[in-house]
Amino acid sequence: MVEHWSPKPGVGRSSRSSRAKYKISMRIFGYFKESYSELIHKVTWPSWEELQSSAILVMIATIIIALIIATMDLGFKNLMETIYGWFY
Repeated sequence: MVEHWSPKPGVGRSSRSSRAKYKISMRIFGYFKESYSELIHKVTWPSWEELQSSAILVMIATIIIALIIATMDLGFKNLMETIYGWFY
């Protein structure tokens, strides 16, 4: 009588799944390694003076925009109070 050989369940899969996990972990490691390399070697960072001037410019623009929005808000408030005053 000839016996038919069959592998135990899950025996062959563990090596494949560990290889797949290894490949995924190497991809993630490679991504972080390339990101770090790009930040160090390819990105040009602003100088302290450029950073300060940009920050001041952003603050001034923010104040101007806030004043414009406040003026529009007060104008619409007065307009709506006038319109409501006509009807009530």
